[in-house]
Amino acid sequence: MKAKHLNIPSDKDLHKSILHQIKSTLDMDKRKAIQYFILKAIFYISITALSYVCIFLITNPFLFILNFIFFGFIAVLLCFNFAHDLSHNAIFKKPFWDNMFFEFIYTLVGAHPEAWKNRHIHSHHFAPNVEHFDTDLAITGLIRVLPNGNKKWYHKYQHIYATFAYMSYSFYWVFIKDFVVLKQFAPEKAKKQIRYYLTFILLKSFYIIYLLILPILFSQQSPWIVIVAFLAMHMVQSVYTLFTFFITHHVDSSNYPIANKEGLINTSWFMNQIKSSNDFYPFSNVANFIFGGVNNHIAHHLFPHISHYYYPKLNRILYSALLKKGIYPNQTTYLGGIISHLKLLKKRGATL
Repeated sequence: MKAKHLNIPSDKDLHKSILHQIKSTLDMDKRKAIQYFILKAIFYISITALSYVCIFLITNPFLFILNFIFFGFIAVLLCFNFAHDLSHNAIFKKPFWDNMFFEFIYTLVGAHPEAWKNRHIHSHHFAPNVEHFDTDLAITGLIRVLPNGNKKWYHKYQHIYATFAYMSYSFYWVFIKDFVVLKQFAPEKAKKQIRYYLTFILLKSFYIIYLLILPILFSQQSPWIVIVAFLAMHMVQSVYTLFTFFITHHVDSSNYPIANKEGLINTSWFMNQIKSSNDFYPFSNVANFIFGGVNNHIAHHLFPHISHYYYPKLNRILYSALLKKGIYPNQTTYLGGIISHLKLLKKRGATL
């Protein structure tokens, strides 16, 4: 069954009007954007590479584990800053280069790029927060965010145990989830299937080799210390990744549209993107540099073809237009978003 949003002409007209304002008033200097991404790539890749080299040089076990954690954290930031835009072909002129760098960056964190890209673009971006149509909602039964989600007795305590449960997510994603959904997102044509499965095997093998086997063989640490460091890295990666992703869609003020049996969603596509998303520091250039536009989530969902380089200025146009129409975007700080997310979990857990 295919989902379909309500057709509300006024929402379509407002979306077109905002896009027209952006194109006519925002300085879309692609040369400056490319320079920005080059400098950002040098910054993040240099730190990532230096941290990886240190894995083989550090002799102190405690410092080794800290550095391993730092490597995982900076690799996630590298993903945030490039993979999101690359998946929408928003950086390079030719999609080939977007896809090539997208797959490389996702391989660094062990995730299967092609499956994630399909889920992200064709499911999450089309119908965010809509049950059965947004695959990002199918994470774990331990957490209940949907108003009409399955109710279990332990959800009453989910706001307490959520942080600990989140610690396993990246490990689960890399070693379980990608394998479970692999066939679901495989191409129909036989030739493309061969490439799809072969790429999956090669990328997963590369991840295990470069981040587990090579450190075990060539670092200055025992295999047990490497394994502890690897698991600790995943725990920190997981908590940071999930909280960052969750506060973009699952805070106390988030909307959860409902689709009927025919797949008709009870809101327009435009309002679904706005009311189901949450921004944090939407006008800050510093936050934009750190989070790679993930913090400007409403703009990203409305205009995914525009790279995050433009978001702080774009948001001034977007917010002004929305507020004039009495539409108030969801907005928090980063810490405020985490608190709001935990409040949402407490609310959902209490309605048993």
